[in-house]
Amino acid sequence: MPETAYALAFDTANEVISIGLGRLNAAACAVEPVAAVEVAAHRASNTQLLVRVDALLREAGVERGQLACVCVGRGPGSFTGVRIAMATAKGAAQALGAALVGVSSLDVVAWHAWASGVRGRLAVVADAMRKEVYPVRYALDDAGVHRLEADRVVKAQVATQELVDEASSGAVADALQLTGDGLAKYAELFAPAGALLPEELWAPTGRGLLLALQDAWRTGAADPLDAQRHNPAFLLPVYTRLSDAEENERIRLAKNDPKNLATGVQDAAPRRDQRATMHDTAVLNARPDEHGITYKPLDAAHAEDVAAMESQVMGSDAWNAALVADELPRADRTWWAAYASGEGPDAGPVAGSEGASSARGTVLVGYAGGMVIDGQVQILKIGTDPAWRRRGIARQLISRVASDARDLGATTCSLEVRASNAGAQAFYESLGMHSIGKRPHYYSDREDAVIMEGPLQGVIGSSAVGGAADAKALRAVTEDAGIQESSVDVAGMTLRVDEAHDAQKAAQPAAQLERPLILAIESSCDATAAAIVDGKGNLLSDVVASQIDFHSRFGGVVPEIASRKHIEAICGVCDECLDVAAQRLGMERLTWSDLDGVGVTYAPGLVGALVVGVAFAKGAAWAADKPLVGVNHLEGHMYANKIGAPDFAPPAVVSLVSGGNTMLVHMRGWGDYRVLGATIDDAVGEAFDKVAKALGLGYPGGPVVSAQGAKGNPKAIEFPRAMMHSGDMRFSLSGLKTAVVTYINNERAAGRELNVPDICASFEAAVVDVQVKKAEMALHETGAPTFCLGGGVAANPVLRAAYGKLCKKMQVRLVMPPLSACGDNAGMIALVALDRFRQGKFYGLETDAQAHADLEQEY
Repeated sequence: MPETAYALAFDTANEVISIGLGRLNAAACAVEPVAAVEVAAHRASNTQLLVRVDALLREAGVERGQLACVCVGRGPGSFTGVRIAMATAKGAAQALGAALVGVSSLDVVAWHAWASGVRGRLAVVADAMRKEVYPVRYALDDAGVHRLEADRVVKAQVATQELVDEASSGAVADALQLTGDGLAKYAELFAPAGALLPEELWAPTGRGLLLALQDAWRTGAADPLDAQRHNPAFLLPVYTRLSDAEENERIRLAKNDPKNLATGVQDAAPRRDQRATMHDTAVLNARPDEHGITYKPLDAAHAEDVAAMESQVMGSDAWNAALVADELPRADRTWWAAYASGEGPDAGPVAGSEGASSARGTVLVGYAGGMVIDGQVQILKIGTDPAWRRRGIARQLISRVASDARDLGATTCSLEVRASNAGAQAFYESLGMHSIGKRPHYYSDREDAVIMEGPLQGVIGSSAVGGAADAKALRAVTEDAGIQESSVDVAGMTLRVDEAHDAQKAAQPAAQLERPLILAIESSCDATAAAIVDGKGNLLSDVVASQIDFHSRFGGVVPEIASRKHIEAICGVCDECLDVAAQRLGMERLTWSDLDGVGVTYAPGLVGALVVGVAFAKGAAWAADKPLVGVNHLEGHMYANKIGAPDFAPPAVVSLVSGGNTMLVHMRGWGDYRVLGATIDDAVGEAFDKVAKALGLGYPGGPVVSAQGAKGNPKAIEFPRAMMHSGDMRFSLSGLKTAVVTYINNERAAGRELNVPDICASFEAAVVDVQVKKAEMALHETGAPTFCLGGGVAANPVLRAAYGKLCKKMQVRLVMPPLSACGDNAGMIALVALDRFRQGKFYGLETDAQAHADLEQEY
């Protein structure tokens, strides 16, 4: 700890960048203001935040090493703005080894008003878009700011009416004062509710941030000098709502729609407002765990099944189906269910499997539900089929309920458990909960209930926010009957740690460490990844946290969910990356200061996902005082070939085939690329996903279509080969995808059973034929001696075999990345970053993410 320690605070939750710098006085638990600045951002937070922070510290004469704490506004506010501040703060705090403390952006506004002399009743109304606001009421007196309610989001009209009704009821004596950036839109609407404060008091400020941090310190909610307590991995934004995809999913599931989601047809008469669609066939194709259990939000069609199990495990305290169904449409409720195949764990029927779900090939084996109120989730129900215990079902279900509740604004969890159920109490204690009292004669048989409460962090599980390293150690202790559970993955993220790719097995001992040492980050889509490469091009670690299991429910990647998951995983992934590299180097510990540079994918990809990686990498590079290297994701896929063949070098023709890209590239030299042709509509991976969706095979489509196709006849159906003879190297997949979906729909309409293997094999053959034909043209045109692949579809065995035959015929060297390096990974990004580092191609603090990038343009 430096002799004089400082806290750096910033917030970008709205259109203003607010920064504060304060000296930490441990004796007084005080944050003494040193400097503060507010700058209009106008959607430029990611390009301006660190630039302004760096300038503020220079002007104040404070070194980065003197920062013991980073304080960040957690929102609520603009999702992108909050995410930029959060990711930047996580990167900076992790690289500094400093505490990361989050404060409410609304509290910051309230403290700014307090510092300006405002006293009495105050409402902060922040803009939430979609004609909604985040309203929170406070009481301000000379002692400070006192929050009166939890964060929430409501329609602006509703918030106004609530405040007007409160004033007219006579329940409060003094007049209400209003502030917050929501007034920029709704000043006229809120005027009848109270007096509007001056506009200069509407946004967060640096001084307000420091006061909010000081208040948290003095109340014991935070300790800015305790880095262990405030690990950057454990801080997440305030959302107050689920993603749009999840909200829409809950609306669909709340309808009593007994649809067979494997086929898209109804098991019973459909409601008038419902019809089978291609999306419906995949919306609940969640991937089973190692026990064959899938976890999905509970739907109304299974209310009877829940009631049947309730009567079995809850006795006289059981709910009936009507009560269960009534819960599902409520915005403040979250319900999850666990399903297994129609056979029980010992090849016998599952208890109570005679219900509706059995007819659909799956049976309900567990359920849990919670109600979110005043910042707390109250667990209403949790039950597991006795025949399916010892499989972590209760742990998985409660963690999913808690995870949803966290996004709905909850910070704590509570529940009641029978006083005699010692096993259940031990289970909840293992989640960080503790007894706070009893409810006498609570149950129908008059047994007492023990009230238990705890922070959501423990209930969700450390892997949800701590990432890779914590995921390995996470083990639940007991289930609700005191039975040991297996490991879980509560964040919806599947971790893969490549000790080394096949060609990278030999590790350098510490004494022979080759500089430079580069850590690279990849977050362009649905994988949060980090890798470290040394000066010889050896990948010392390569860690990937995949979100596939989570997105599979929706039949494809949901951008908003992907961005949220990156925020959750990125610290843990980088921690694990550093730990694995240290182990391979024979070092006790490897830190950000031991690195020579930080690389990151800046484009192309989902911009909300890229923003997280870029902001985090910039924060870490700035804090560790290391150069930042930006990498084009597509170039990374070309470099992935070096993982399997370290001697690979241009010139070459590269086929880039993934979920978002399909193109042929003439690689004339490293960094010298010419695009020979690209898709004019869908990408290959996108077409695979859509065909899999139409067949109800789940997501991602590539592996499942390939697996089915291996059992089918590729000549069974003559699907079109679009643009195969166009004379150029462009591609079109939209027509093929439409032809396959039309064929599927026609077969179903005719009442014929689908031959899924033949459909998949024939579709795959149509894709491969065009890809190979265009590749042959490219090799003839360029005369390149080498052909290579890149992208997730490069793992397709039929495509790899077809390229093998082509290259053998043309006497061209074929280079392919290992299967583990075909999908998105940071190893390939690290290899590009290494070359660019040596060339001195560094990026500045104003760097931003880009959804699109021209591969031919030098960067």
